[in-house]
Order: sequence, then structure tokens, then C-alpha cells
Amino acid sequence: MEKKDIDWGNLGFGYIKTDKRYVATYKDGKWDEGALIDDDKIVMSECACVLQYAQTIFEGIKAYTTEDGRIVTFRPDMNAERLMNSAERMQMPPLPKEQFIDSIKQVVKANAAYVPPYGTGASLYIRPFMFGINEVIGVKPATEFQYRAFTTPVGPYFKGGAKPLTIRVSDFDRAAPKGTGHIKAGLNYAMSLYAIVDAHEKGFDENMYLDPQTRTKVEETGGANFLFITKDGKVVTPKSDSILPSVTRRSLMYVAEHYLGLEVEEREVYVSELKDFAECGLCGTAAVISPVGKIYNHGEEICLPSGMDEMGPVTKKLYDTLTGIQMGRIEAPEGWICEIC
Repeated sequence: MEKKDIDWGNLGFGYIKTDKRYVATYKDGKWDEGALIDDDKIVMSECACVLQYAQTIFEGIKAYTTEDGRIVTFRPDMNAERLMNSAERMQMPPLPKEQFIDSIKQVVKANAAYVPPYGTGASLYIRPFMFGINEVIGVKPATEFQYRAFTTPVGPYFKGGAKPLTIRVSDFDRAAPKGTGHIKAGLNYAMSLYAIVDAHEKGFDENMYLDPQTRTKVEETGGANFLFITKDGKVVTPKSDSILPSVTRRSLMYVAEHYLGLEVEEREVYVSELKDFAECGLCGTAAVISPVGKIYNHGEEICLPSGMDEMGPVTKKLYDTLTGIQMGRIEAPEGWICEIC
């Protein structure tokens, strides 16, 4: 199969229209079979529920070319389950897991010419999403929904390698106790837009959000979970009911324990502990792990021992092992790799 004429080595992390996208419609109490279409435009009423009350959820997945030339995706079953959980919380009809996985296979295979070659550092980003499409003016859920999945080729999230970030403890809240922080709803990300623009304007790469109830415990950033490495090599991740259950973070914790033989712990992480960690990283689909070198907490500068030049040694091992699994260089746990073609 001939690849598209794209400068794979200079791809940014942005949208490039590809040939096909998958669309399924929920109406009269059931999902239709769904199909691939050419049209990237969506036609809806000005009074569509998604426009009036933000009833929308989404996922993010990547497809890769492996070392031996196969096109694969990484753990789409986990994304299917998370989308179902998000749908239930947002009063939306869950898309069956089998249909979700089939939609990912179909849309990647149809756009295989856009999957970057092995070794470029680039990948095909897949964005599945669902929204309420019928007219709603009173505050209530939609009754008709559309599920779509489109693709776009993207370069590495951080050009020139993952240089350690400088982040701040934010004065803003990302989520509320017993709210929607644990699901992947568009409204959660809208809530973080003001804070991330403010952070960038003040010279920071990201925000560290705290638990909104006591503001003493670490939660996550606007789009990634935290991983901390203790000085004796233990991998720690914050535990909270308002954190999104990241597929990447859960995979990294498994890799740490079962591939690298490290001790792992999911627990409450207090702001007062930050100065005691050796390494810190932000983990998610887009960047896998982004190292953190400095944390600013209202005048206090916390410089992690891993420094500002490169990933810390444990973070680097985690990154190399997980990307090795994704790219086919390292044998994957059963069920982690979904082969497309």
C-alpha cells in the first residue's frame, strides 16, 4: 500500500483531514450498524443538545506501524469501556464494545495510507466521540445521538524530544467532588482552557490541579495523569474519585511492576510530599510520558533531582518499555495489541 505524500518527520500535533471517517446514529432506542463516509462535515440544528448543553464525550487512541510493518492500535478495549462509562454518567446510550472496536479497525484500515512509517516518531491519532444531536431547549438529555471516529496523522507531541516541563500548582479547580472528573467529557476540558492559557502566559507548561475539597492532594493536569518516582525507585500515582482513569497510566503501572520489577502504589499524594520525589511525569495517549523538572507552588520552587535536561532514569525505562511494546519491539501482554492490517 502506497503512503500519502506527507513529510512525516515534520508533522505537528494538529488536524489533517483524511479520506474516511466512521459514523453511527442512535435513534428510536437503538444504534444503527454504522458506516464509513467521506464527508467530514456535520449538519445539525442550532438547537442541538451538544451546542446548548455540551452533552459530548470522547476518546483518544493511536495507531502505529510496528517494526515488522504491521499497523496496530493499543488496547482499544480499554477505551471502549471508558467511553461506555462516560456515556452512562452523561445520560447517553453506551456504544457496544464490539461496535466501538470494529469502528476503530474500519477507520484505521480505510486510512492506512495516512499511518506514518515505522521509525518516524509519528502516528495516526484516532478521535472517537459521541454527542447529543436532536433539538433540546429545556435542560434535559438528548434522545438522538451520533458517534463518530476520525483520524489524523500526528508527529511527536514534543518536538525535539521530551524535555522536562515546568509546571505550577494551580489556583483553579479542574473537577468537583462527586462531579464528572472521572469521565472523558468535553466539558471537563473546556473547564481547563482558561487555566492552561493563563499558565502559558505566565511561563508554565502545565497546571497541577489539586483535589477541590481540601486542596492538599495532587490530582492531574488538564489532560494527563501524574506518575511520581520515589528516591528508592517506587512508582506512585495519585488515587482520587475525580481523576480520569488513564489507559496509558494504568499500562505504565503494569509495565513498572511486571516488566521492570518495580514496586507500584496508587494512593493519595499530598502537595507537601512533592519535594521528596526523585522524578515526576505526565502520562497520556498524546505524549506517553512527559517528564517534569520543576514544580512551582505559590513562591516555592521544587526542583526534582531528575533535572531539566532529560527524563529521569526510571521514567525513561518506563517510556522505552511501553513504546517498545506499542511498536512491536517488546512482546506485549496478551490482548494489548490490536492488529489492523
